[in-house]
Amino acid sequence: MLVRPLSPPKKIATVFEVFRAFLMLGCTGFGGPVAHLAYFRTEFVARRAWLRDEAYADVVALCQFLPGPASSQVGMALGFIRAGVPGAIAAWMGFTVPSAVLLVLFAEWISHQRTPADSLWLHGLAVAIVAVLAQALWGMGRTLCPDRLRAGLAVTAAAAMAWIPGPLTQTICIVLGGLAGWRWGTPGEALPSGTFAVSLGKRTGLGLLCLYGGLLLLPILIGHRGGDAWRLFNTYYHVGALVFGGGHVVLSLLQTSVVPSGTISNEVFLAGYGAAQAVPGPLLTFAAYLGACASRPPNGLLGATIALVGIFLPSFFLVLGSLPLWGNIRQHAALRRAIPGMNAAVVGLLLATFYQPVWTSGIHGAPDFALAMLAFLLLLWRAPSWLVVLMCATAGFAGWH
Repeated sequence: MLVRPLSPPKKIATVFEVFRAFLMLGCTGFGGPVAHLAYFRTEFVARRAWLRDEAYADVVALCQFLPGPASSQVGMALGFIRAGVPGAIAAWMGFTVPSAVLLVLFAEWISHQRTPADSLWLHGLAVAIVAVLAQALWGMGRTLCPDRLRAGLAVTAAAAMAWIPGPLTQTICIVLGGLAGWRWGTPGEALPSGTFAVSLGKRTGLGLLCLYGGLLLLPILIGHRGGDAWRLFNTYYHVGALVFGGGHVVLSLLQTSVVPSGTISNEVFLAGYGAAQAVPGPLLTFAAYLGACASRPPNGLLGATIALVGIFLPSFFLVLGSLPLWGNIRQHAALRRAIPGMNAAVVGLLLATFYQPVWTSGIHGAPDFALAMLAFLLLLWRAPSWLVVLMCATAGFAGWH
């Protein structure tokens, strides 16, 4: 679908159209990334006819190939194809702001609870997270670790993360997984070939990708200089840049970034993650909750804004930078071999996080285990995640354990 220059009034109207369409989806988009992609196709391919099925499949393939939250990235790409860079920003804001607002309000409420660690309903949320993450691991393991090489990479990454937890271990595991996949793996499935044209040139695309990498390397160059706001932004930027394998991976990356440092207590962290399962929109808006709940400034609304922008900014650079280059990227078999190995390592990182802190915080006895198994079964039967979270919180409040 060719993007043509628009006159200013028409361009403003088109950007507003993009924002309104994605705002509706941001308010009603329950169900996780797979459901979000289905909603996008129904709305923008079938109903609004912004692009054809072939082009939509191509956009989805690109965003699943890149690190970052796939459904949010598809939304940015659709907004860009429709209305350029302002359209990409409008799509992200419409889809992201509703859940971010809800989670910031939840953070404000929980900050006024005197003893959140002792709240029974918070323990119910911790049990719900066991079930939600178990379902994610079940699906990701079957899809991303179907052979002995990738299963071995996952187990190795889990053992390494359990032995030496930390962001550096995560990065090393992902890089080594990619190298192992490149050396011994087989190329992933052939990628769709539907074509679409964009208004950015390849040089601009390469510039945006260099900016993405430059912000990753900048802390190494300047050391620990910079204020608290910069450090907060840098933390969430690195998490957003390394989210391979889906939004649930953010639990592992963020937990090791904010809990050991004392920025967020483990109980408050898990409560927010449970709440993020019960709101519409992308899971990465969990960052807004953490930014608002931080024990030291910047926190509150400013902290939420910095964290939210930081965690999604890598996706902007990656999507807008890769769209002009996608026709060339899809032809490299080496990259198609490396990505499955990286995804397998991510499954292992998530497995380590499933044990510590999710399992150890949520399962304190046989009643907790029984409730988690019931919640897991309901999720396998495709019960809405918000309903399962509400059930577990209610059971915790009623003194289930």
